[in-house]
Amino acid sequence: MKKVVVCLFAAVMSLLAFYPAHSAVSESAVLFLLITPNARAAGMGEAFVAVADDATAAFWNPAGLAFQQGREVTLTHTNWLRQLVDDMSFEYLAYKQHVPSLGGTIGGSVTFFNLGEQVHTAEYTDSEGRPIELGTFTSWELGVSVCYGTQLGENLGLGAGMRYIRSALAPFSAGSQQGKGIGNSFSVDLGVLYRMPFLKALQFGANLSNMGPKITYIDAAQADPLPTNLKIGLSYKVLDSEFNKLRIAIDTNKLMVVRKKDEKPAPFYEAIFTAWGEGSLGEQARELITCLGAEYVYNKMIFLRAGYYYDEEGKVKYPAFGAGLQYSLFRFDFGYVAAESGHPLADTMRFTLTANL
Repeated sequence: MKKVVVCLFAAVMSLLAFYPAHSAVSESAVLFLLITPNARAAGMGEAFVAVADDATAAFWNPAGLAFQQGREVTLTHTNWLRQLVDDMSFEYLAYKQHVPSLGGTIGGSVTFFNLGEQVHTAEYTDSEGRPIELGTFTSWELGVSVCYGTQLGENLGLGAGMRYIRSALAPFSAGSQQGKGIGNSFSVDLGVLYRMPFLKALQFGANLSNMGPKITYIDAAQADPLPTNLKIGLSYKVLDSEFNKLRIAIDTNKLMVVRKKDEKPAPFYEAIFTAWGEGSLGEQARELITCLGAEYVYNKMIFLRAGYYYDEEGKVKYPAFGAGLQYSLFRFDFGYVAAESGHPLADTMRFTLTANL
């Protein structure tokens, strides 16, 4: 029989990028669904759920679409984990359009995560004990989403989205197992964005994302849960004049994946509630991920951003920086992760091009 060391590579690469000490993450699959898809938010330390004022609201908070007009398309490219490998990449395309007849704004996105080239080896070795290579193949993951946001009153926006997920880790099975290293699933996102009536510059946002059935590669008994995530945040416009604008934001994240000792991971509709029930308040607080960010805009042309990502439990802490330039209908954004030397995310750069149509 043949075997392949595929899933291990994909999982390790992703786990290094997200909360490496979190047991909840180690129980999840398709972690590419948590990767920040745009340079603007990356430069703000990933504090964006209460901002969500562009086409990437399809990822951050579909309720952000409720307050948006016009049409916009955005495209992001990232060389992923470039400190470790040179053939992993992340691509993201999003679109939004206001539709008066529907009473809101529709949006959608396509996420493609290229895990790079893998080596297929035989179960046996050669006379010198070395693995025998049978060929190579490429592993990849895909997410395609559609979403909708609408206002319920002057200050309240609600949004929802659906996503199709395909994870193609290997075109064949491992060892004697049946099936292939390919899985499919779907997920649902729900979001809310609220503008405080007593202080219009203050916004509250929340998004519960990636709610859906477990993804199966081999059989249902070995299915893995999706990375259901709760994100809550605030944003505040410190300055909002014609030539100078300054916004600050803060987000808190909690992964809603639960597995009790010697048990299978709970389904998402149970984990949403039981994820809060174990450990002291201090232990639960350490599991939260905090993101701080700021964005300064001069004359609607020059954008400067800074942020900080803080994950105590996963020991992931780093500053982030970004910049943008608007020219006519186009905006180019750049985001940079300034993690310490040797960290898998060190020197991660995102490039985003946005066009208002």
